[in-house]
Amino acid sequence: MSGVLEWARAENLQPEPITLDVWKKLPRDFCRLVEVVNGDVVRAEAPAQQHRTAAQRIASMLEAGAGAHMERYNDGWLYVGLDQDILLWDGPRVTVRRPDIALFSCAPADVGPIPAARVKIAIEVVSPVTERVDTTDKQAEYAKAGIPWYWLIYLDRDRVSAIQTHVLVLDRYRPHRKLTPVGAETVMDMPIELRIDWTRLWGLGVAH
Repeated sequence: MSGVLEWARAENLQPEPITLDVWKKLPRDFCRLVEVVNGDVVRAEAPAQQHRTAAQRIASMLEAGAGAHMERYNDGWLYVGLDQDILLWDGPRVTVRRPDIALFSCAPADVGPIPAARVKIAIEVVSPVTERVDTTDKQAEYAKAGIPWYWLIYLDRDRVSAIQTHVLVLDRYRPHRKLTPVGAETVMDMPIELRIDWTRLWGLGVAH
């Protein structure tokens, strides 16, 4: 706490709002630690091991579903990103969020965030530290940016206990389906067919 008190000085305030051009020029090591909300830098908390493992395993399932979808329908490329910068809007002040997982329809750029118009699904793994932001702030922002699907992944100690999916209706998300680990596998079809292997979503502190 003493470190925060020493830091809390007027000269340490952000000197001016971040713009998209400035964001692209910032050191990538710094950008990985923060998000930008209406031009203001917001610290992004480092996730726990269970959080990271859940995101990685769900991302791999999403990647398999995206691959099968592309092979079957041949209707464009789909990519899955972990901690991918997403440009929600650029004006009047820029907002860049970094969902835990995203499914999108363009190749990731070396510099600059992906436009929200390219994002099919944004996914957040909920933790006690991030729950309010994930279920209120980000949910409203992703809806305003027009991202069609928003999923919330809930953990219970070392396992995924539920996946709540939301679909965009007009300008807000409506709950669509809540998945829980009943049986070994659940098949989803929103917006692509995806097989959730629940056996891979427990023991998140142990490598599979």
